[in-house]
Amino acid sequence: MNFDAIFQDQLDTLKEEGNYRYFAELERQCGKFPKAANHNDGEKRDVTVWCSNDYLGMGHHPAVIEAMTRTVEACGTGAGGTRNISGTNIHHLALEAELADLHGKEAALLFTSGYVSNWAALSTLGSRIPNAVILSDSENHASMIEGIRHSRADKVIWKHNDVEDLDRKLAACGDRPKIVAFESVYSMDGDIAPIKEIVEVCEKHGAMSYLDEVHAVGLYGPRGGGISEREGLAHRIDLIEGTLGKAYGCVGGYITGSAALCDFIRSFASGFIFTTALPPAVAAAAKASIAHLKQSEMERAQQRRQVARLRAALDREGIPHLENDSHIVPVMIKDPVKCRQLSDILMNDFGIYVQPINYPTVPRGTERLRFTPSPLHTNEDIDHLVGALKQLWVQCALAHAVA
Repeated sequence: MNFDAIFQDQLDTLKEEGNYRYFAELERQCGKFPKAANHNDGEKRDVTVWCSNDYLGMGHHPAVIEAMTRTVEACGTGAGGTRNISGTNIHHLALEAELADLHGKEAALLFTSGYVSNWAALSTLGSRIPNAVILSDSENHASMIEGIRHSRADKVIWKHNDVEDLDRKLAACGDRPKIVAFESVYSMDGDIAPIKEIVEVCEKHGAMSYLDEVHAVGLYGPRGGGISEREGLAHRIDLIEGTLGKAYGCVGGYITGSAALCDFIRSFASGFIFTTALPPAVAAAAKASIAHLKQSEMERAQQRRQVARLRAALDREGIPHLENDSHIVPVMIKDPVKCRQLSDILMNDFGIYVQPINYPTVPRGTERLRFTPSPLHTNEDIDHLVGALKQLWVQCALAHAVA
């Protein structure tokens, strides 16, 4: 059996469809965000990154860097193993306390990534709660889908952000234990869930509410607690999950909830029990980032200004983008090959890095360039980006007319 031939055949199909993933070789440079060094054919040049999930540039913040370097010098580079084998470091406990406070919960539990926290929590809840059924929004992230699948619990899909459909499907589940899993900010379209209405339906049917806030923590609410904090709803949500790898500029994931809930996941989730813990220095840096954004509105306010400026500039030039109330600005291309080509031209000719978003991340026919303005993108950066997009848009329109 020629396994490499099997692999190559499927890779060739991906390339023919325009869905093969090419990774740009980028070197983040401390203090220069959103600039990064692009390495290509032995050459190195600065490019402006427009698709980073380090939404506020906190990965370069002096207080975060200082906390990490100080803790490396004190504790070394690694955690030494899983927390049940190597012990729980004081920096893990301090970060969990910071996260519990952020969301107004009794407890929090750390994981190695946001993907793992969703996968581990949902798979454990679905498998350990007898006769449970999980109701999942149709646009939920792959990590949530995988966790639900791994749980082997019954699954019901409800229409995206459709509260009436959720209500009907919860009613049809009867008296079974019900878990409703959804996100606050959906990362591809940038739309925001009607959290209040969803929570009310959950309460009506006695369902557990499971909210993924990974694209909202740090960015929304007076202390960065996410959309649930902004809307004054965090106390009514049973489990709030988040990440340390986006707006907080570090790495890791977490859940927050009651003490019993977090201890339950800690005690039964294989994704927690058998995985090496986050390095103490990462935990210390994340705590510093969260603590800073709890009391500083400056980064969030500047980001909102730059998002509004980019949207206004795109509107002036007639460049279509999905309207939403979040910080995510998707420019729709609707063709995988063109999306890849535009991304390459922006990088090679204009020094602009934005990764094409193609299937299976988004449905076929909805391919896009996804822009995430940060507070550190200057007005000149925005003008340069929109000028480049305008030029390419005109060229594409002319090429289409000739064809």
